[in-house]
Amino acid sequence: MLRALGLGDLLAGVPALRALRRGFPGHELVLATPAALAPVVAATGAVDRLLPASAPGRAVPRTLDWTGPPPDLAVDLHGNGPPSHRLLTRLRPLELFAFAHPETPEVDGPPWYAEEHERDRWCRLLTSYGVDADPADLLLPRPPGPSPAPGAVVLHPGAGAPSRCWPVERYATVARTLREDGHRVVVTGGADEGDLVARLARQAGLPDTDVFGGGLPYDRLAALVAGARAVVSGDTGIAHLAVAHATPSVTLFGPVPPSRWGPPAHPRHRALWHPGPDGDPHGHRPDPALLRITTDEVLAALDGLPGTPAPRTHPSPDRLTRQP
Repeated sequence: MLRALGLGDLLAGVPALRALRRGFPGHELVLATPAALAPVVAATGAVDRLLPASAPGRAVPRTLDWTGPPPDLAVDLHGNGPPSHRLLTRLRPLELFAFAHPETPEVDGPPWYAEEHERDRWCRLLTSYGVDADPADLLLPRPPGPSPAPGAVVLHPGAGAPSRCWPVERYATVARTLREDGHRVVVTGGADEGDLVARLARQAGLPDTDVFGGGLPYDRLAALVAGARAVVSGDTGIAHLAVAHATPSVTLFGPVPPSRWGPPAHPRHRALWHPGPDGDPHGHRPDPALLRITTDEVLAALDGLPGTPAPRTHPSPDRLTRQP
């Protein structure tokens, strides 16, 4: 199984991985994915072995370090080809599950629909080959360790590209308002987002104990998310982690609509989006649709989530100032 992408991609693929586990109980299931995702892969309970595989950006790896006999089955969960088709074909599998592509006519798979939700897409692929798959089968077991900030509201300002990053000043307004309401707020960021996290912490006046920059180890991040009051982020991996742990979430969408990458329909998840033309999910500037989301909208969405802050009896000064 090839899915050499990021955290959010892997979590969106969990229903497909579990479907393959059920469909092939007597087989060893090997997932080609980045080695750093090993703890997440283990938590899915669907994979026997991880085969380290990655490439810059979202590219297809050039090779796979496969040393065993040809697999009985190869499954392309990476994309619609043709590079991923050809990579797996070189393993000489007895069978290949993949979407059809005009440049690989030998692959007799179902059609690819660009507008399809990511979880539904891979389940449909498997269903077309006779493997029952449930897109709702995506929850992970609760992490064994304690949360470093139980009951906090987690803000995660970063994302895989600037086009999916809501302005840090608006996150700071949300953080200050929640703290005025008496709620603990913590901020997280990836390994290369230290400066972004520091800016948000400084503008929001957060103590050092509530700043988790530099990329938390997965076990601590999972425990933090699983024990959080809510998670607020853009369309990135931590939003999928909140879904996987049934943690209330508010996810801010811009270049790509939630119909493709959003959380499942459930009262504990809110996806904020202003409809408009598609943007570039890997662009270098915040997407215009994302910028149309205001701090008031985020705070109102948080107020409406189960177990999250109730509306104030009077607005704070920050909430009286709308962001453009």
